[in-house]
Amino acid sequence: MSFVDSLFALSLSPSMLLLLVLLISLVESLALVGLLVPGVVLITAAASVAGHQALDLPWLVGAALIGAILGDGISYKLGYHHRGQVISRWPLVMHPEWLERGTRFFERYGIYSVFIGRFVGPVRPIIPLIAGMMRMPPRTFLWANVTSATLWAPAYVLPGYLLGHTWQQHLNLPPNVEMAVIMMATSLVILAIVFSWGREQVGRHGWLYLLVARTIRRIPFMRRPWLAMSQSGEVPLASLLLLVISLASVSAWTLLVIQQHGPLLMDLQAQRLFNWLGNAPLMAVSHVLAKIGDQLGIAALLLPWGLWFLASKRLDALYHWGAAVGGIALLNTLGKAIFGRERPDTPDYLTGSLSYPSAHTSVTVVVLGLGAAFLANGLPRKRRFWIYWLAIALATPMALSRLVIGVHWLSDLIGGALLGLVVCALVQLNWQRRYRPPLPPCPWVLLTTASLALVSMRIALLPPV
Repeated sequence: MSFVDSLFALSLSPSMLLLLVLLISLVESLALVGLLVPGVVLITAAASVAGHQALDLPWLVGAALIGAILGDGISYKLGYHHRGQVISRWPLVMHPEWLERGTRFFERYGIYSVFIGRFVGPVRPIIPLIAGMMRMPPRTFLWANVTSATLWAPAYVLPGYLLGHTWQQHLNLPPNVEMAVIMMATSLVILAIVFSWGREQVGRHGWLYLLVARTIRRIPFMRRPWLAMSQSGEVPLASLLLLVISLASVSAWTLLVIQQHGPLLMDLQAQRLFNWLGNAPLMAVSHVLAKIGDQLGIAALLLPWGLWFLASKRLDALYHWGAAVGGIALLNTLGKAIFGRERPDTPDYLTGSLSYPSAHTSVTVVVLGLGAAFLANGLPRKRRFWIYWLAIALATPMALSRLVIGVHWLSDLIGGALLGLVVCALVQLNWQRRYRPPLPPCPWVLLTTASLALVSMRIALLPPV
């Protein structure tokens, strides 16, 4: 059993599930942090697994109760004893409106604000902090904290618990597929957080960017490279971090995959799940996506945009896109040849082709990821995350279609996605290393229509390759 499989088995133990629920409840109730954490999604997933395992409900509610009480208690103490430091540091220094909103709520409801605020999403994580700042008596806060948590905890975990307790009977799911589902859902949540909140924090006005800038300027041998990179504007910290994280992740993940000498446990679970999900319409859609994501489909998709780059005399953009697509194709070819992993199923048109990494997934990540990055540069900073979320939403079905057809393992998709992020980061770093004039206004409707027309012709007239 590989390390990943051992980790999955460990994560299913009752004690680990209770600890996870406690930590999620604590973090989501913690001052300010709860505004940034998708607690409802996380707790629903954890409680669903607990319900699927028939974990005793009182223990689960108790874990959520303790976490909620501790989270609000810590927040209250921070506000009571460290008011000056809290309001002068991130994230309140960047978002003073959070403090204003919480203060108005506290002034409106007074001593009942802690109790009521527990159930009001936008202000819940900040009200205990405000209560401490406003010197609410500790006994009053304790009463409101405990009584509200007693009502909140069961309401928080019951939906997920009941879902997990009944999904096997009502949905007739195949056995032992929950960890594959959790792995896919967790990956999507992490990507959404990284490319929304995380991407904002490593931008020029984000707290992590400012922290790194202050730190580096105090280190003599790093100060000059940082100043040199910043001459053209913003240091590409986001691309640098993406490169480091994705390169480390794909290296570690590849070692785990090749060490197994076969499919991972989660691969078999995912295969079982998608065999159960398979039906004629879903299979037909997946075969269409397979044609869109192969060499001819990607060429048809990108051809109008390449011609527009030529017509606009932006050879630098055309070069970077060509390097990205050619580079990921080369890496996929080398990876398949080096690792030699067999596919779960090999149709005639894929005879001789190997499995790891998934070329469809990696190429899709490169095309959509770079497209999102180029588009985001022309948008206001606060709206850029929508472009990245759209890219994730489009890339996900393309990747999962490979599991529907049965030509890849789930671990192939993860490896392909990480490899695609490495190439995106490298191309972005090279693009950002010096100032470049913005691209001219683009005829989006015309180019998109042309791409869709060419892709439609490719789907209708040519076989998969």
